[in-house]
Amino acid sequence: MENQLFGVCPFVTAQKLLQGKWAILILHALSKGTKRFNDLEREIHITHATLSTQLKYMEKEGLVHREVYAEVPPRVEYSLTPMGRRFQPVLDSIEVWGKEYIGFLHENRA
Repeated sequence: MENQLFGVCPFVTAQKLLQGKWAILILHALSKGTKRFNDLEREIHITHATLSTQLKYMEKEGLVHREVYAEVPPRVEYSLTPMGRRFQPVLDSIEVWGKEYIGFLHENRA
């Protein structure tokens, strides 16, 4: 049923695009500017294989742009596409809610 709703239901569509526990962290890192693969790997503390898989998926879905420079050694940079940049207000809202929830945790788990 989920596949039938992808591209129809906004919640199913967003959930599919953001699948995997790393998608939001990758979008957050790239929202701060263009990054090279190793920089993303270090910043997010993610394995090489997982980052590669996530970036390929997000590129295929139009959220991430991959730029390869004809240099030796080759330089590859990742950035958000215009559609990926449109996710910024969602990231901002997640940050606000996350900070509020952290406060809630501190108040209720003491």
